[in-house]
Formats: sequence, structure tokens, C-alpha cells
Amino acid sequence: MVDKKNKKADILSVARTAKVSASTVSRFCNHPELLKPETRRGIERAVRKEGYIRNRAAQTIHGIRSGTIGVLVPTIDHTIFAEVVQAFSDTVAEEGFTILLASHGYDLQREYALLRKFLEHRVDGIALTGLDHDEAVFQLIDSQAVPTTLMWNYAEDSAYPSVGASNELAGTMIARHVLNMGHRDIACMFAPTDGNDRAKARSAAILNTLAGAGVTVRDAWKRTTIYSISASKKDATTLFSGPRRPTALICGNDILATGAIYAATSLGLAVPDEVSIVGIGDFKGSSDIEPALTTVRLPARRIGRSAGVDLAAAIKNPGAPRHGQHCAPELVLRRSSRRI
Repeated sequence: MVDKKNKKADILSVARTAKVSASTVSRFCNHPELLKPETRRGIERAVRKEGYIRNRAAQTIHGIRSGTIGVLVPTIDHTIFAEVVQAFSDTVAEEGFTILLASHGYDLQREYALLRKFLEHRVDGIALTGLDHDEAVFQLIDSQAVPTTLMWNYAEDSAYPSVGASNELAGTMIARHVLNMGHRDIACMFAPTDGNDRAKARSAAILNTLAGAGVTVRDAWKRTTIYSISASKKDATTLFSGPRRPTALICGNDILATGAIYAATSLGLAVPDEVSIVGIGDFKGSSDIEPALTTVRLPARRIGRSAGVDLAAAIKNPGAPRHGQHCAPELVLRRSSRRI
């Protein structure tokens, strides 16, 4: 990683590394189309190596905060992230900050590009979602020495202070609940894990907990489904229409579980009498669907508030010690699951 004690990169250091003039680097920033492709590629390599960030907010006086915090989330298409961001935004607003918000669609390379944009605008802090990010993201944050908080997931050994819930614990809790209800014919529906350490941690914990109890999920009963009620309804319809039906379906989040309940209803299956369906998240509406969803609550608003307090404090008091915070998940029992 870049040495945090080193002076931040400027046009001159990029020029030296790329072996071109400072005016050529300036032209690269403002009119890259005027440069030869090989020259552009050489400067791009130097920019990445040096961790150089173009200052679009050059009018900002050195040492004066911009009053903005960059927040990067996988998507703003689902309630759970909206709750986190709203709570975070409300909290930092009380400390005098506004947020710049962007979503990367679970694409870690796009996340890097968006992070660069934020830093070009000289944000005072960065909030990233989850723990796993491209190494270039961490290098860039280190090179700029910008206060950073990882929110939504929690790990004691995270690269930066993390504020969130343990997804491993959430997966373990929901799997144990289904096992404790006496189920052994269990199906699972998980979100894709590429670029999503939350989904990866939950699915691994669920399958490991089931395996520890001697339950192996049949291949035909393992579903990977995108975050979509219509997609999960379609996949669950196929699952429930097979020659042998599971007695319980564990879903990696409440969106998938909601679609699965709709699928069961459309097939005339009684939930939970004929099939128990559970999720993770406790999103808005999870208690209002019929039947109300048994799930593991991830305290979104608490996570957002705590992450906002942590990052605002780090910006205002750079030398103060920082500690992550585990916002423990909670099993919420409702009517979509029952003992057999």
C-alpha cells in the first residue's frame, strides 16, 4: 500500500513517473483526446501508481473542509440500503455534512471509478458498503489519507473501522431456527455472490450450519436468484412444482423470501402449513406481507446512525482513536415458519 506519511501526489510526481512534461499531464486531465494512445496509457499507469487525484474543487482553500461525505452503495433499488443511507444522511447532517451518493451495481471496478470521482470533488470522508473491495480502492484511500468507514458488515479485523452486523451470524441464526423447527428437507435461495460479500457470508453460514446438523441441500434445491421479487417468484414456482417439495425454504434476504411466498400462494400452497419460508433483513414490509415473514433483523437504521457518528467524528478529530461497532442481528419470529 501507499505510505500514508508520503506527500500526496501532484502533477509533477505523475509527470516524473510517466516521463513526460507537467503540461502533458495537464493536457491528459483536460483534453485526453489530444494525446497519442500510448501516451495516455503511460500517464494512466502513473496516475494509478501515484494515487493522484485531480482537484476539481481547486477553489477550496487548503485545509478547509468541503462539508461533503461520499457514500457508495451496491444499489439504491432496495429498501434496506435506502434505510441505511437515510439514517446515515440524517446523522451526518446534524454534524454539518451533506452526502454525495452513488451506486456501483455490485461492480468493484465501477466502485473504484466512482471513488475517484468522489475524491476529485475533495470529499471529507468515504463510507463504503461491505468489507471486500478491490485492492486499488484501498490503495487510493490510503494515498489520500481520507477518513473511511465500512458500513453494513462488521468484522473486528476489517481494513478500516466497520459498523454493521455479522452476516455469518445472521445466516447461522436463520439456519438454526429452521433446524430447530424440525425441518430436514430444506431448500435454499441465495443472491449472486460476485461482488457481494454479504450474500457470500450468509450462504456459506447457512450451508455450513445445515451440514453441521447432517443436512445436505440437494443440488436441485439450491437456487441462485437476483434481487428481484419477480425472479424469486419464478424460481420458487419451479422449485415448489418439482416431483418432491421441500418443507422449508431459506432465502438469503427478504426480497427473495417475499417472491417465494407469492409463488407458494399462486400454486395454492399454504405457508407455513405446507412449506415454511424465511428470510434475512427485516426490510420494510416484511411484517406486512401475508403471512408475515420470519426473518433475521439487520438493524439498518442503527447501522446508518452509528456509521454516521463514527465518520463525522473521524473527520472532525483526525487523531482520535476509532473503533468499529457490531450491531447484532436479531431473530424475528412471525407466521411464515412453523414446527413440523
